Parts: sequence; structure tokens; C-alpha cells
Amino acid sequence: MRIYPSRRMLGATVIIGMGGLGCPAAVALAEAGARRLTLVDGDVVETSNLHRQPLYGPEDVGRPKVEVAGERLSQAFPGLEVETWARRVGPPDVEPLLARHALAIDGTDSVGAKFLLSDAVARIGTPLVSGGVVQWGGQAMRIDPGGACLRCLYGTAPREDEVPTCARAGVLGSLAGVLGALQASLALGPASPAGRSTLHVVDGRTLRFRTLTVRRVPDCPGCGARA
Repeated sequence: MRIYPSRRMLGATVIIGMGGLGCPAAVALAEAGARRLTLVDGDVVETSNLHRQPLYGPEDVGRPKVEVAGERLSQAFPGLEVETWARRVGPPDVEPLLARHALAIDGTDSVGAKFLLSDAVARIGTPLVSGGVVQWGGQAMRIDPGGACLRCLYGTAPREDEVPTCARAGVLGSLAGVLGALQASLALGPASPAGRSTLHVVDGRTLRFRTLTVRRVPDCPGCGARA
């Protein structure tokens, strides 16, 4: 772990996954005046990442993503403190990681990680902005304590091989940028009303945006009485 120096520290946001969603989200938050970001990702930069992950260039291939992202963000925003974790987040990491941050952004490409983070919101009390993008579609939802979670929306988490990923199915690079910026906007916005969350769905082919209200399920295993 490495901490890049800064002149000041106000607030703290953790971004889990520094790919097509995490990169634009980090830039947007820094542009909005964020003072402290923690970047978490265990991957290295690959050539296939470059069309949708704007913090990296060809010269960075093979380097840890968080190392490169930390350098670029610190150079562009001298008042920003960037902490980096070059590792994948597992069950033992989630609660202590979220507990020391005011807000979390999920930029992962893993169903298991998304549900793991969503489930932690009710226990830890740290709001989470969940997001996903693949092929021509994407979605984002802010999950606050007392609001609806991913299990309220989907029920049981699907298996990893049941859900398309960017690596297997491809993704429109510019759409990833839109979704990452949307996640940053949701992070900067107000908390969701008690008992519900709002799902924002983007169609990259038609450029149509839809919003759907997700109601909290009282006996939800993620955030309800069974949690």
C-alpha cells in the first residue's frame, strides 16, 4: 500500500475497481473537489483496457492499475490525497474498508463483489454507489442504509458465468465513461429516501435514460430483517 502526499484531507471515498467505471468516477470526484480517495484494484493495465480506462496509456501496460491511477490523479490534482490498495477485495476486507470511508463506489466487474459490497451497507452504514456496464447497456444505483439493496432488486445473486462481462462480451468505451460519471454524480448527490433506492438505466444505442424505483424488501437477506 502506498499513500501519495497532499496538502489537505477532507472526507474519504473508496473506489473498488479501477477499470472502465472507476477511472472516470475518480476523475469526476477529483474535479468536484474530493480531498481523499482510496483506489482498490488487484489488476495490471492491459492493452484491452485502454479504450475505456482513460487514466492509462500504452506505456503503462503491465503496471498495477492503482499505482498508475494514483500517480495520474496526484499529478492532475495536487490537493488530492490518494491511497492505493493493489489487491482484490474479499470478504475479510469489506467491512473494515467501508467502515473508514464516508462513501464507496463499486466499479468491479464481478457479480460476487457487487453483492458482497451491497450486503455490507446495512451492517456498516457506509453508502454505496453500485454500477455496471457491458456491451450497449449500463446501470447505476445509490444504496443507502435503510434503502433498497441489490438483493431487493435481484433476489439471489446469479453465478458469475451467468452474467456477461466486458472481457467476454465487450463494451462501448464511451458508455463506460458515462456510467462512471453518473456514479460520481450519485455519490455527490443526496441520500436515497428511506425504504427505497433509484435504479438508473442507460441504453447506449438509443441514448435513453430510465429511472426505476426499487422498494426495500422487509425480509431481504441483504438489508432486511434476515440480514
